This record gives sequence, structure tokens and C-alpha cells, in this order.
Amino acid sequence: MIQLIVSILLYFVIFFGIAFILNMLLRTTWLMTILYPFVVATIIDNIPTWDYFSAPGEAFSKLANRLTEITIIDISILAAGFVGTIVSGIVIRLLRKSGYQMF
Repeated sequence: MIQLIVSILLYFVIFFGIAFILNMLLRTTWLMTILYPFVVATIIDNIPTWDYFSAPGEAFSKLANRLTEITIIDISILAAGFVGTIVSGIVIRLLRKSGYQMF
């Protein structure tokens, strides 16, 4: 149970930080939130990324099978990362609205 709480917190903080830095550098607000499903796909699948271009039918069917095999614990951990990207976008917007030019 402790590992679940630590994992959820870790994914939230990691993806908040990555999204915050990416939003700050590229001056976009929701880029990491849009890219997050692709990040999850690379975390879940056990195939090379090139297979999505060379054999897309087989690669996407393997990904669909892996998506149906993940547990509710994995879903909650990955959802925490997604929430981290959303909170990062909200924080960036609030900082920009407050007048911070860097953000």
C-alpha cells in the first residue's frame, strides 16, 4: 500500500515537473497533456517505437492487448501522471495571468 501511494505521488510530481518545464520553454500550455497518451503507450507496450511505423497493424493490436491487461493500480498511477500534467497547465496559466513573463 505504501508503494502505491509513493508511486502515485512520484508520477504526479514527475509529470508535473516535465510538463511545467516543457510549457515554460515552448510557451505552450497543454502540450504535455496532449502528448501524455503517447507517453503512456510507450510505458505500457513492450515493442520498439519504430514498429508503429513499420508494422502498424501488429503494433497497435499488441498495444490494445496490453491496455486491456493493465490493472486498476496501474491505471491509478498513470492517471496521477495525467493529473500532474493538467495541474501544470493550470499553474502555468495562473502564473501568466499574474504577470510573470517567463511563463
